[in-house]
Formats: sequence, structure tokens, C-alpha cells
Amino acid sequence: MTRRRRHEIPAHAPRSAVVTGAAGGIGTAIAAELVERGYRVLVTDLDGVAAEATAARIGAAGAAGYDVTDPAEAETVTTLARDLAPLGAWVANAGVGFDGTTTGISAGHARALVEINLLGPLWGARAAVAAYREQALAGTAHGGEIGVTASLSALGPVPGLSVYAASKAGVLSLTSALANEVRGEGIRVHAVNPDGVDTALLRGMEPGGQGQALVRSGMLVTPEQVADALVGMFGTSRVYRSVPAWRAAMMRLTGALPGPALRLEPALRAFGAKRAKALGRNT
Repeated sequence: MTRRRRHEIPAHAPRSAVVTGAAGGIGTAIAAELVERGYRVLVTDLDGVAAEATAARIGAAGAAGYDVTDPAEAETVTTLARDLAPLGAWVANAGVGFDGTTTGISAGHARALVEINLLGPLWGARAAVAAYREQALAGTAHGGEIGVTASLSALGPVPGLSVYAASKAGVLSLTSALANEVRGEGIRVHAVNPDGVDTALLRGMEPGGQGQALVRSGMLVTPEQVADALVGMFGTSRVYRSVPAWRAAMMRLTGALPGPALRLEPALRAFGAKRAKALGRNT
């Protein structure tokens, strides 16, 4: 049975799409989903060579190396995408997941979390909005989509991942505000909050550390599930979606009642560590 699409791109009116951090993991899944939906996708990544390989494998229209911390590069990437077709979607997926406590994380890792996870989507969104407005004035296209890969950690405190969670909470707040600011222009803004995803980001955390154990205490979702949830919001007014929804309710509870809820943290961490050890034995 063919899956029903909420947002299809007419064959006679192709649009381009940019996906950042798309050489692997969630980014590749999002890029592949957009290719399937008819976008002319520009795969971007800090590793330009890997971006080119991914683009060739999924049938994307192009690839480019892109450092999301550089606002000027965001403008360059929008120009590259518009050379393919009028811009129709910008997905800010690139991110890092350095773990560590508030007092223990290195200054370099803390700065990277803010510059990549929060400022990266900001610079990209600004460039995308500018492109959408230029296209509207020129009469070449109206509106477009902006998607952001946030995190379930944006909804509540995550000991051992405090700075990471703060960066994701910041980008979720930014997404919600931007959705209101561009309302009426045909520009729709969305964010997806996935639970842990078994990607290089999660595997790169300290083995047995507090952050990794807490993430593994939940339900690991696939990159394809994240891609489907994010792109499935395109064409709608929905601002964000959490995957899975039941874990979002738990995270909001810890945010509302951090004292009582976080007393469960040692048990959750122990459960996550046990699951990680079991997964290691079975791989």
C-alpha cells in the first residue's frame, strides 16, 4: 500500500531543498525522504566529500561542503540550491552531542554545542527566510518550509547532557518564535524532537556515562522515523512533534517537577547502562 503524503511537490513545479549534516544518520534519511517527495535536494555537510557520496547514493541533485557556524556560508548554500530550482525547504539538521556535566564539560565542547546546535539553525533560517522573501517579490515562488532537528531533551532537564539539552531547548524556542514571526508569508516552520537515535552522535558519548545511559533508558528511534515525522509536518501549521509522544509527556513532567522527577534519575541511569551493555553483547 502506498503511504499517503501530506505534502507533495507537483512534478511541473520542482523546488529545491537544503539538508545540513546530511552525509549520514538522520540527515541522510531526511534528504532521501525529500528526494522521494520530488525536491531537488542539495546534500550539505562539513565533510564535503561524504556529502557528495551520499548525494550520489540517494539520487540528490547536488552536494556541498558547509560549515553551519558561518552565516556567510548559509547565504552561499541558498544560492547553490536556488540554482537547482526555487528554494522550497531548508532543514537544519547538523548537530553535535557532546556529553558532560555543567561543570565538567570542556569550554570547547560547550561553545561548539551552542554554535552548531543553536546558532547553526539560526543562520540557516535567516538565509532561508531571505530567499523565500526574494522569491516572493520576484514572483518565482511563494513561501516554503523550514525544518529543524531538535531533541526530546529540549523539553526537560537531562543531567550529564545539560549543555546539549540547553542548546536544543534554545533551538526549539527559536523555532516556535520564528513560526509566529513569519506567519502570513507562506513560510512554515517545524521542529522534530526525537528520543535517542542510534547514530554516531549517541555512540560518541562517553561509554557508560550519565548522559548516554539516560538516553538509552528511553526508546531508540530510527533515522527514518525522525525523517518521516519532520517532513510529514511540511505543508501544515504544526510547529513541532515529538517521537515518541509518550516520552515527551515524561520529559515535560521532569521540566514541571524537576525535584521529584529527578529523584528517579539513578534508577533510569542504571536501566540505561544495563541496556547499553546488553546491546553491546548483541552486536
